[in-house]
Amino acid sequence: MGVVRRAATDGVDAVSGCPIVGSPGGAPSLCPVTGAAAAFDPFSPDYLNDPAGSLRWSRDDEPVFFSPEIGYWVVTRYDDVKEVFRDNVTFSPSIALEKITATSREAEEVLESYGYAMSRTLVNEDEPAHMPRRRALMESFIPAELAHHEDMVRRITREYVDRFVDSGRADLVDQMLWEVPLTVALHFLGVPEDDMPRLRRYSVAHTVNTWGRPAPEQQVAVAEAVGGFWQLSGEIVDKIRVDPEGPGWMRYSIRQNALMPDVVTDSYVHSIMMAGIVAAHETTANASANAIRVLLENREAWDDICRDPSLIPNAVEECLRHSGSIVAWRRKATVATTIGGVPIPADAKLLIVQASANHDDRHFDHPDTLDIRRPNAGDHLSFGFGSHQCMGKNLARMEMQIFLEELTTRLPHLRIAEQEFTYLPNTSFRGPEHLWVEWDPEANPERTDPRIRDRRFELQIGVPSSRLLSHRLTVADRAEVAAGVVALTLVPAPGSRLPAWSPGAHIDLECGELSRQYSLCGDPEDRESLRVAVRMEEKSRGGSRWVHSQLKAGDQVVVRGPRNHFRLDPSAGSYIFVAGGIGITPVMALAREARRLGKYYRILYAGRSRQTMPFVGELLEEHPGRVHLYIGDEGTRMPVEELFGTTHPGTQVYACGPQRLLSALEDAMAAWPQGSLHSEHFASAGTLLDPDNEHEFEIELVDSNQTLLVPRDRTVLQVLREANIDVQSDCEEGLCGACEVRVVAGTVDHRDVVLSHAEKADGRTMMTCCSRAFGERISLSL
Repeated sequence: MGVVRRAATDGVDAVSGCPIVGSPGGAPSLCPVTGAAAAFDPFSPDYLNDPAGSLRWSRDDEPVFFSPEIGYWVVTRYDDVKEVFRDNVTFSPSIALEKITATSREAEEVLESYGYAMSRTLVNEDEPAHMPRRRALMESFIPAELAHHEDMVRRITREYVDRFVDSGRADLVDQMLWEVPLTVALHFLGVPEDDMPRLRRYSVAHTVNTWGRPAPEQQVAVAEAVGGFWQLSGEIVDKIRVDPEGPGWMRYSIRQNALMPDVVTDSYVHSIMMAGIVAAHETTANASANAIRVLLENREAWDDICRDPSLIPNAVEECLRHSGSIVAWRRKATVATTIGGVPIPADAKLLIVQASANHDDRHFDHPDTLDIRRPNAGDHLSFGFGSHQCMGKNLARMEMQIFLEELTTRLPHLRIAEQEFTYLPNTSFRGPEHLWVEWDPEANPERTDPRIRDRRFELQIGVPSSRLLSHRLTVADRAEVAAGVVALTLVPAPGSRLPAWSPGAHIDLECGELSRQYSLCGDPEDRESLRVAVRMEEKSRGGSRWVHSQLKAGDQVVVRGPRNHFRLDPSAGSYIFVAGGIGITPVMALAREARRLGKYYRILYAGRSRQTMPFVGELLEEHPGRVHLYIGDEGTRMPVEELFGTTHPGTQVYACGPQRLLSALEDAMAAWPQGSLHSEHFASAGTLLDPDNEHEFEIELVDSNQTLLVPRDRTVLQVLREANIDVQSDCEEGLCGACEVRVVAGTVDHRDVVLSHAEKADGRTMMTCCSRAFGERISLSL
């Protein structure tokens, strides 16, 4: 739990030093409880306005803590939240819809008068019931099926924008973002459009009833609305049962009810009718309002997507990460266990805060910055993770992309009006109750070019690959820094800033028709330029030849990234940086970071000759006494076995260079603790599929209880995406490690250059973009 912070209050227990004596709301008294944990209140203005910021103290000092205010254990770091989502046996979803505030007897009587009998749904049911139902009801949510709804979403969105586009002022929540997702939800569910004001009131009441803190005098009114919602849902189901044929998820569910009544039961259909409206409507409405607000508050990002709509899919992912609508979810420990090393008792209730996890700087560089080109934005946990991940996530993504496309095309000059933002008090969902915007109607682009209304851009149904993200930069300087090595300084257009990056990151540089990866060797604090160095390779595949023979100062280049899979572990006691030749480029930034952290480090730098080794003088000047040179034509070679044959506890080794050097390090460090060696590669293992020489195999997804077939001409990554399974990707050629997944059983045909020999032999993970099964089946933790 961390060190007890003694609170200077009258409630301090003089014996134990615990700042909590007794607990509000009848929650168990658990000590020691720190002062910060005791003060945590998910209904406070700080949490409602900025949930991630209000929990920064927790991520840094106490990532798992008990809150006596609500009687829940609170989980705030990315890795811990993800692991709780992954394990739905140890951490049951059964309390996900449990009222967080006890209902009064009067309110219970109101619900009983309506026959309210909400049963388990996909959100809160345990195995073995959950996955058979999820499989039975999944078909409507796969990308191929969702694509059929694109024209409908575009049509409805345009109709609503038409209503206010010439007015100059609008509340986007009231006039668009609440009603469009509701209308889309009704179309998707296949139910007739009903009284929207009534449905809106019902949906808000359902949120307050389940996740809010209604005062006793409010509870009866809330119960009346929830009961009415339940009654209306039953009426809609009865209406659809008369003619269940045709499109729509509810009609499909009723047909499945007839085919498999033991799996999709009568009562279940009624419950998912009500839950489906909330799930498909409210979260999308809130997420869209959050996204538009944060983009307009970061004007450069808004202007970027106005200029380049291809950025919209990743901008949606970044907005979901930065300001998602689902703040926290709940689980219950079925047995005594641990989370992040903290003991958790059996039956403990957990509040797992996705908003905090999405701002964890252990996983996201500069997490509080909105970066619409962030390569790993799709790693966010806003939709959950594992077998209970939101089924409607890709419908939400589609709607948000279309909303942004329509507004940036027709109202690029939109701006936020002065206002005070308010949020519905609850633990789990967040979106502004109003979003007032203004613009000059005379400046609407369609007034001079009506054809602009008909522009359409390609949607990304599913988490977008970061391969789609790019920057157009200018070569401000080109200098030879060693024989056969040129350093490039790249700058953005005037007035633009470059994305943030961390030491160890690299960019993808488009070299004519090719794309090559080059490590950044400049200063991460410099947001005005990027620096890379490129060696002319004797056996160039075309990238370095293009840079050396064609690229000159003043030219424009297309760059993707930066992205980082070679990040420094700040918890290490000391570091050894090993570089061979051009491999010095990422080491330069890593060594500067180690120096900034005040850690002990050494740089071991090898090359054929001093003339061919870039940045030698710069390194010696910056790191006096830390640099050890091994120069072939001067008679010194790096004695890898001698240097690394003995383990150094607490030391992490970061190496970049030719494969023979990296292989020698792996062999020499065989006795070191696993994870001590971090290697950066710049050449793939050759990952193009040759269907004539491949075989099909099955992948069992143990967390989702599904089995998928991987044909000869498809990758595991492609098959997972087609099945609505989110897997982040980046290079898609086995170089970066973004698409790594856990392997539970089966033998992997590893084709990446990310995993070490030991990790490949261990067989616990694989890269889905390129690696395959040796046999007929492998099991993955997805």
